[in-house]
Amino acid sequence: MDMISRTFEPPAPIPRKQELSKLNVLRTVLRNPLELWSEQSYTLPWIETRFVNQQTLIVNDPGLIRYILVENVANYEMSEVRRLVLRPILRDGLLTAEGPTWKRTRKAVAPVFTPRHAKGFADKMLSTCEHYARRYTRAADGGMSVDIATDMTELTYDILAETLFSGQIAAETEAFTKDVETLLGSMGRVDPMDMLLAPSWVPRVTRWGSGKLMRRFGTVVAATMEERRRQMRAHPETVPQDFLTLLLEREGPDGLHADEIADNILTFIGAGHETTARALGWTFYCIAHVPEFRALMEAEIDRVVADGTDPVDWLDNMPHVRAAFEESMRLYPPAPSINRAAIEADSWTSPTGERVDIAKGVSVLVMPWTLHRHTLYWENPRAFVPQRFLPGHRESLHRFQYLPFGAGPRVCIGATFALQEAVIALGVLMKDYRFDVTPQTRPWPVQRLTTQPQGGIPMRVTRR
Repeated sequence: MDMISRTFEPPAPIPRKQELSKLNVLRTVLRNPLELWSEQSYTLPWIETRFVNQQTLIVNDPGLIRYILVENVANYEMSEVRRLVLRPILRDGLLTAEGPTWKRTRKAVAPVFTPRHAKGFADKMLSTCEHYARRYTRAADGGMSVDIATDMTELTYDILAETLFSGQIAAETEAFTKDVETLLGSMGRVDPMDMLLAPSWVPRVTRWGSGKLMRRFGTVVAATMEERRRQMRAHPETVPQDFLTLLLEREGPDGLHADEIADNILTFIGAGHETTARALGWTFYCIAHVPEFRALMEAEIDRVVADGTDPVDWLDNMPHVRAAFEESMRLYPPAPSINRAAIEADSWTSPTGERVDIAKGVSVLVMPWTLHRHTLYWENPRAFVPQRFLPGHRESLHRFQYLPFGAGPRVCIGATFALQEAVIALGVLMKDYRFDVTPQTRPWPVQRLTTQPQGGIPMRVTRR
């Protein structure tokens, strides 16, 4: 692989060499689960271990991942720990629903993300990004710094609000995005009681005080739904055919219940923009350390914009921009773990004849965090090398060694939406501005619901 002369290894926990006591495991999970994993997690294809009294299989082998997430997916349900962490927030939203509820919801949501909606999404993404970019004029002229992590949270919220809700979320943007960040940061944490599989009614210390915030979210979602219902009754001919309308059109005894619709609105408002926002923030941070590749991105953006290329085609016409974003998702996967549990006993045999027996009830961890940094599958795995994802290189990747959006039936339904959104956002912002690190830029990856930068990502803005 041809390398840019400068290689950058962004911050991440060093793999542990020693086992932790049960007490230290709980402390580490509470502080930052990304600091938990040993060298074996980054060097072996699978590990059988006991994790806080729970028999656990950590899976990195792409073939075994395929087997669990695709070939025998019916035998693997969401793990109890995952349910205890996420269901208090997202309840029966698409990320956490299972069985018939998940099937009905997936069927209801799927039409929103068909190719025919792509152009409308792209146009709205472009105009929203261009409007947001104007706020950097003053910062660039004054050589000021911004927290790009916070900014990307606001920008992706604006995009989501315009594309999926047609700008009709019943909340003020800045305050609401801060509430989203607080909610996903606190309630997305693994609590010691979760690790001990305590019933959901047992209080979680890490989530004390979150009830008021959840009630505030409930009020916003209810108001958003009711306003759209009024519009559908009074002026059906003017109702936008967006995510919100499609959900409400499926409300009824044979479709989605009102509570399920509310859960999915909250899921997309929260997790739907949080994942892309985090990946964008990490992308700006990483490319600032590899100016040679950033220059290639800027040249590509200038050419595509000058040619008047339709924004719906930017994803295909900006391979360097896309590669930088995908490499950032490799190093800082938006969803750093996929947690499953075996419903019945199972087994898998590798192409070389090695057999893996999976007992009933075993917790199965497929972790993009370790998989994406694994020495068996990646050259120089801890380094930011976006060339991996350029045409001519990305074809050599195994489908199941790179899982930023998951895989199988539960693969992220908005994956293409997120990629298109990210490339347009990077294209618009990098066309006129450059973002560089400062002495205060010291982000540290922390696992909550997503891979978040502790301390934010302050960056100095200048005009190109």
